[in-house]
This record gives sequence, C-alpha cells and structure tokens, in this order.
Amino acid sequence: MRIGVLVSGRGSNLQALIDNVEAGKLKARIALVISDNPEAQAIKRCQKHGVPCKVLRREDFPSKKAFEEEMVRALKEAGVELVVLAGFMRILSKHFIEHFPERVINVHPSLLPSFKGLEAQRQAVEYGARFSGCTVHLVDETVDGGPVIVQAVVPVLPEDTAESLAERILKWEHRILPQAVQWFAEGRVSVEGRKVLVEGARYGTLPVNPELEGF
Repeated sequence: MRIGVLVSGRGSNLQALIDNVEAGKLKARIALVISDNPEAQAIKRCQKHGVPCKVLRREDFPSKKAFEEEMVRALKEAGVELVVLAGFMRILSKHFIEHFPERVINVHPSLLPSFKGLEAQRQAVEYGARFSGCTVHLVDETVDGGPVIVQAVVPVLPEDTAESLAERILKWEHRILPQAVQWFAEGRVSVEGRKVLVEGARYGTLPVNPELEGF
C-alpha cells in the first residue's frame, strides 16, 4: 500500500513509519511526504532515507482551497491510498477529506475525546487527569473529532510535567501509528458510523486496545 504523510515539524512519527518500513514490519511504501514548513526536521529525515518529499507552504497559495487542491494533486499523482497526518498542524477541510474517504488518519497525544487540540499533554497535567495516552483516529473536518481506531493508555504521575508526560506518550505513538497503517495495508479496517473495526484484532486489552500485533 502506498501512503502519503503530512508533516509540519520534527517528524518523529514519520521516522517511526520509516523505521518499520525499512525493517520489513510495515508492509507499505511511503510514496510521498508533504511538509507545509520548509524548516521542518522531517524534511532531513526524508533526505536521509531517500523518501520523496515536497514542501508546500500555505502562504504561497491564494486560498486554503488552492493549497489543499495542490496537496491532493501531488498525493494522487504519487498513487497514495492512505494519508497519514504525523504532526501536521493544519485542519483539513471536508473538500480535502472527500478525496480520500475513510483513508485519512491522525495520531493525537491524548485519549480522545479528552484534551483535543494543541498541548494535549499540558491539558492533561493541568486538569489533574490520572490517565492520558494517545489515539489514532480517522480524520473528519472537526478538530480531533473523527472515529477512533486504536488507543494506548499512559498513566499520569504526580510529578509529571507536560514534557515528561509527552515523552512517555510519544513512545506509544511510535507503536500504534505504524500498527494502524499496517491494519489498513492488510485491508482489515471497516467503518460503520463512529465505530471502526479491525477484522481479527483482539479487543479489550491494556494498555493498547485493540492489541498490538508485533509493533
């Protein structure tokens, strides 16, 4: 399966995808990475690993629609079948998502629907939550509101800062995102309303539900 990855920053989740592809665990090809930030560290990761990368800056387009249409064109030209948001800091419109129905996913550092938006780890610490974690979900036109595919639970410790919690959550992001992509690659994901089911997956497990399969 050919995947496209949208990034804005350091690209650690992109690196997790690259590592799993190179190790032969993730049966997918990263056909294109698009960065909206020409200074993103993710670009250097692409260069190091020979992954096709394109920089598209929003400010170079007259409208959000024109910007998204160019992203769609580039992704389609690369034969992308699944779009993965890995630290992409823009909200996609319904117009973009409709080009890849039920095939745009995002990883978010909280147990959605709790702590949506920016600085989710800080939100969890300041709220006094006992558990947080990360979620891979389908993307819709809302902020972190699409149907959940897989979640990992991470305890919040009394001494946690936003940074220390983020570091522990990130380790699980690097596992559940490649796993979710692999499930799509195997054709095991189905969607009924807000329920996403992975055929043959083991549900009801902790700390990850459904259970990881080798990631």
